[in-house]
Amino acid sequence: MSAFLEPQNLILLGVILSLLVFSSFFSSSETALTAASRVRMHAAEKDGDRRAVIVQRLMNMRERLLGGILLGNNLVNILASVLTTALFTNVFGASKTALALATVVMTALILIFAEVLPKTYAISQPDKLALMVARPINLIVKLLSPIVSVVQVIVNGVLRIFGIDTNASAWTAADEIKGAVDLHLQEGGVAKRARDQIYGVLEIGELSIEEVMTHRKNIAMIDVDDAPEQIMKQAIASGHSRIPVYREDPDNIIGVLHMKDLLKAVTRLNGGVDTLDVKKVARDPWFVPETTSAVKQLRAFQQKREHFALVVDEYGSLMGVISLEDILEEIVGDIQDEYDEELAGVTRLKEGGAVVRGDVAIRDLNRAMDWKLPDDEGPVTIAGLVIHESQTIPNQGQAFAYHGYRFEILAKQRNQLQSLRVQKTFEPDQRSERD
Repeated sequence: MSAFLEPQNLILLGVILSLLVFSSFFSSSETALTAASRVRMHAAEKDGDRRAVIVQRLMNMRERLLGGILLGNNLVNILASVLTTALFTNVFGASKTALALATVVMTALILIFAEVLPKTYAISQPDKLALMVARPINLIVKLLSPIVSVVQVIVNGVLRIFGIDTNASAWTAADEIKGAVDLHLQEGGVAKRARDQIYGVLEIGELSIEEVMTHRKNIAMIDVDDAPEQIMKQAIASGHSRIPVYREDPDNIIGVLHMKDLLKAVTRLNGGVDTLDVKKVARDPWFVPETTSAVKQLRAFQQKREHFALVVDEYGSLMGVISLEDILEEIVGDIQDEYDEELAGVTRLKEGGAVVRGDVAIRDLNRAMDWKLPDDEGPVTIAGLVIHESQTIPNQGQAFAYHGYRFEILAKQRNQLQSLRVQKTFEPDQRSERD
């Protein structure tokens, strides 16, 4: 034991302990700077903390950051291992026992005091520690940058040989937010309705009004040449506050009848409707192309102070109608009044799944049932999804399995799928269960 107290061995021991401290510093810094919250760093930067600026800069050049830290950490660990071997050789002589002891002792020291302990501490408060180590790590990264650059060139070259693109990133900022919200939903920290609203805000920019509008076959319309009394009955029975008015052909929209305007006109006539001129009461129609984005249409509604527009295709044919409420519902969820059904077109089944009307939008069904049917591109409705996937117009009684869900055709009229039973399934995708 007295051999450890010799001056040269005490010096070696002091250097080894110092190197372990450096190794602990590098390990904790790596964990802190990779686990630190970008949001909190951005907030600290706005509050005037210049260290947060350095942290964000380091996080934005992650390859150089990790390269510098790993290079420094490996240098001190290797040097500490070599000096430990020299120390035990001085004490026990050049023997296998000395090498074995040096290996065991150094492995234990590095594992406990240079890896697990500092990283456990760093992960418990990464933001605080990231700010503390920002300046020294930034200096180290700058000093080691020439060596790190050479290492990066070699690493990227080897990865490219195996066809790996280090610049490719499948996740966007919106995907990260969605992932975080989903995680907190599972943990109970976020309500489903709040999750749906956050999703709506993130996804509204990707939608066109074609995906949000009410299709023309579901629109209540009025023929301007009908008798005034009949028009009044149709307007009241529709349950809508705005109704398109056409002449001769439903594609020939000549105006939009507002219920408030209609009631004012009837009031001026002291309740008599025989002389009511609907064409004079109706407002000019506002036509918008189906390719308009939902966000752009929302701004247009705000600028024109209008809540209702008619959607047409490139040939000018009526495709449907879009309202301010339709767009807002994509963000906040269904806005129901006393005349709305709780979940129009969807009937939940006790055994699981639901009976769904064919024209129900995939996005609405996903939100209502908490499902994950594909709605990012292609078909908009459930019927459209089945037709798209099956590449045919199914018959009543046929059943399909796609994307982890089973679709059974319950009712069909002409070429329209009117009703389907949709259930989650573990079956593999299949074209049809009955031809």
